[in-house]
Amino acid sequence: MFQPRKILVPTDFSEDSVLAFRTALSIAATYQARIFLLHVISNTLQRSLSDYCLDQNIVERVMNESIVFSNEKLKETIGRCQNNGKVKIIPDVRKGQPYEEILNVASERKIDLIVIASHGETGLKKYFIGSITEKVMKEAKCPVLLIRSQEK
Repeated sequence: MFQPRKILVPTDFSEDSVLAFRTALSIAATYQARIFLLHVISNTLQRSLSDYCLDQNIVERVMNESIVFSNEKLKETIGRCQNNGKVKIIPDVRKGQPYEEILNVASERKIDLIVIASHGETGLKKYFIGSITEKVMKEAKCPVLLIRSQEK
C-alpha cells in the first residue's frame, strides 16, 4: 500500500493551489507525513528587469522583496488551513524556472508524492492543463496527484 511520508505542494497562492494544499494536509494527517510547501519566484522577472537596463542593485532589491513577500504569503497560506500542528509543514521559497525547481526539490528531498493544482494563475483555465503542471507530471520521478481546477 502506498503511504507517502514526504509530500511536496507547489503553490502560486491561487485558490486552486490552496485546495491542493488542503488535500495534501488531509493525506499527510492520515499517513503522518511531512509537507514541503514550495513557492518558486520565476527567474523571468529578474531577466525582464535586467533587460530594461535597471541598475543591478534595484533588481536585487526587487528580488529580495519578492522573497520576503513570498515567505509571508506561505505563512499566511499555512495559517488559512486548519492544521492545528498535526502535520509538520516546511515552507520553502526558491528562485528559478518553476517546473525545474519543483522537480529539483522533489529529488533533493526524496519526495514520495507531489500534490499540485491543475492550473495556476495564468493560462486558459478551461481548455488546457497548466504548462508547469504538465511538465511536472511528465518528468516527476514520484507519483503526482493532480487537483482539478475549481470552475469559477
